[in-house]
Amino acid sequence: QVQLVESGGGLVQAGGSLRLSCAASLRTFKYYVKGWFRQAPGKEREFVAAITWNGTRSSYADSVKGRFTITRDNAKNTLVLQMNSLKSEDTAVYYCAAKGDYGLGYGVGEYDYWGQGTQVTVSS
Repeated sequence: QVQLVESGGGLVQAGGSLRLSCAASLRTFKYYVKGWFRQAPGKEREFVAAITWNGTRSSYADSVKGRFTITRDNAKNTLVLQMNSLKSEDTAVYYCAAKGDYGLGYGVGEYDYWGQGTQVTVSS
């Protein structure tokens, strides 16, 4: 069964950092574009960041640009989101996702596989 499993969420004070990880169960996921999305209570799920299969290109939402960094380690089949200078508005459930074609994707509907999500809470 294909699985994406996130970890690393938690409670942090504003200005702090968290590192989210996403482990993939399927070896072929190393060829997939990977992304991070988040969903705050009462809001739509939104794009955060995405990275190409080989890590040569990445893209970020304007709201996180300069604070978050997406990386991947294909040897370990792992995706990472390093989040620095966290703000209360970053509070959300964070999801990792994978898509089977090569273009960076920004929409929820473009991704084929999703993790169960990990809660990030930033206290002000």
